[in-house]
Amino acid sequence: MLTSKAKPQISLEIIILALVAVLYVPLLLYWVDGWLNKSISIQHEYFSHGLLGIPFAAYLVWEGRSRWQKLPNQAHWLAVPLMLLAIVFYSVGLPDMMNLSLPMLLAGLLLALKGQKGFRLYAFPWVLLLFATPTQLPYLIEPYILPLQSFIAAVAGVILQQFDVNVYIEGIYLFVNDQLVEVAPHCAGLKMLFTSLYMGLILTYWTGLNRSRLRTGLFFVGIIGISVFGNIIRNTLLTYFHGAQMTKAFEWLHDSWGGDLYSAAMLGMLIVLIRLLERYVPTTLKVGGSGASPTNLQSSPQSPNPQPPTRDYF
Repeated sequence: MLTSKAKPQISLEIIILALVAVLYVPLLLYWVDGWLNKSISIQHEYFSHGLLGIPFAAYLVWEGRSRWQKLPNQAHWLAVPLMLLAIVFYSVGLPDMMNLSLPMLLAGLLLALKGQKGFRLYAFPWVLLLFATPTQLPYLIEPYILPLQSFIAAVAGVILQQFDVNVYIEGIYLFVNDQLVEVAPHCAGLKMLFTSLYMGLILTYWTGLNRSRLRTGLFFVGIIGISVFGNIIRNTLLTYFHGAQMTKAFEWLHDSWGGDLYSAAMLGMLIVLIRLLERYVPTTLKVGGSGASPTNLQSSPQSPNPQPPTRDYF
């Protein structure tokens, strides 16, 4: 008796992914080309960490595919509004709205296919994609970092004065041998701070540091400190090179691969910081409780030196 072979069926998820790829692969390629060749606006360059974050997000999605398949099929009511809004954003044609339509559409699809459990499963990869999506957020933040620019300029000027460099400081401007150097928002380390915080987010997940709120909090405080200190040193060197008319050295550190090397060294410090936290900082901080009851303070034959109860604050 002849039996007909069952035709392979294509899952709904594959069909949806193919349609999403048709719509958004050209946009993603545009992002990558802009980040690599610096052919897009400075504000969009702030999100070049997506070159690492988006592939890592895709890896996490692939790694969790077996758990995804085990989830029950259920839809959340928020899925339809999100997908409709994503369609509107994509159709408008404005760059930022089109960019934001991608994470918006993916969130709607996750909620439509597997509900809240599906979104929770892929929440971290989705956050990585969202924070790598180019927007005008840096442009909106720049006016508020003027104190940081002035601080970096002042400290860089003081450092140069210790080496008998004739430097004059005026706000965010440094004058060395009548050569003007401006500590602009981009040069003040805002882009590097974005990149460091983003990579810190990946490292906390990758190393399991996120299981300790104490270590995680100290880690992100350390990231800010490393970013500020690193950019003070960088601006000090740039100011000296420019004032001494060392054009090649200035261009190497400012525009060429020297800046990339310096940024890589700063990111390497994040790994050193994680190792220090894992070695010297406990996972939790326990503080002795002050509201012990009288019965807890009474000694007993089994416990001649009773200790007050402890309370975990983190």
